[in-house]
Amino acid sequence: MTSTTAQPNSTLGRTLRGVVVSDKMTKTVVVEVTRLRKHDKYKKFYRVSRRFKAHDETDQYHTGDTVVIKETRPLSKEKRWIVVERISEGKIAPVAEE
Repeated sequence: MTSTTAQPNSTLGRTLRGVVVSDKMTKTVVVEVTRLRKHDKYKKFYRVSRRFKAHDETDQYHTGDTVVIKETRPLSKEKRWIVVERISEGKIAPVAEE
């Protein structure tokens, strides 16, 4: 018996936006997500960062790229996210040849 009220797979899971800080692994990038938190006593906002390992099947995302990642089933010991899209491309400094 199938349920007709089930949501499609694309709407399940959280999505986060962050910057790729490492692309040295095969098919994996490390994405750093920064958000603002408010201090309970002093009411001041401060930055909190967290790093997530995300799956990149084609190795097309590189350091500095701003990407959207989506929660998915466990793919390895630490990898539970997949890269959905690139928002902006990182700037890579040209290599000076001597």
